[in-house]
Amino acid sequence: MPDTTRFTPAGTWHFRALGLEDAPAFLDLITAGYAATRALGVHFAAASADLHSVREHLEANAAYVLEVDGRAASTVSIRYPWGNNPGPYGLPHLGWFATHPAYARQGLGTRLLNWLEQEILIEQLHTPAVSLGTAREHPWLVETYQRLGFFETGEANLGKGHLTVYMQKILNPQRYPLWKKRNAL
Repeated sequence: MPDTTRFTPAGTWHFRALGLEDAPAFLDLITAGYAATRALGVHFAAASADLHSVREHLEANAAYVLEVDGRAASTVSIRYPWGNNPGPYGLPHLGWFATHPAYARQGLGTRLLNWLEQEILIEQLHTPAVSLGTAREHPWLVETYQRLGFFETGEANLGKGHLTVYMQKILNPQRYPLWKKRNAL
């Protein structure tokens, strides 16, 4: 993996994968990052995570963090199509995406997502697109993901107290039509 350290006037940023040894710090970041979502009453798995569920998540998925001056600032995970909890489209599926409130509105979540898309999803996995799911009832997430290049592709009631909106982002416009043709539902 290429050097993932960036020096900026705002501090030193470092992108890296998380391991089981990171579970307590990952739980702290997820707990803080999902506080606003819990207050809204939206029931994402990450919003009610405990140390056991965090360890299970880290064992089954790839999780990444953006650290600023050595502190975990933002995180996102990839659920794989071949994993125990795949997304709906046979694509890598993003989840557990959160930024610590101390780093809110600094663009760090966007920076982490951009890094993940380029370095992991495009360069390593060669995926034509990526998917995610969010709550229709959440007041800003659908719009936020649309600004990041995602578009709506479906909805489902998964029994979590909200309507799940599925979204995709095309990462390779040349490969996406072939993938779509092969994976027509």
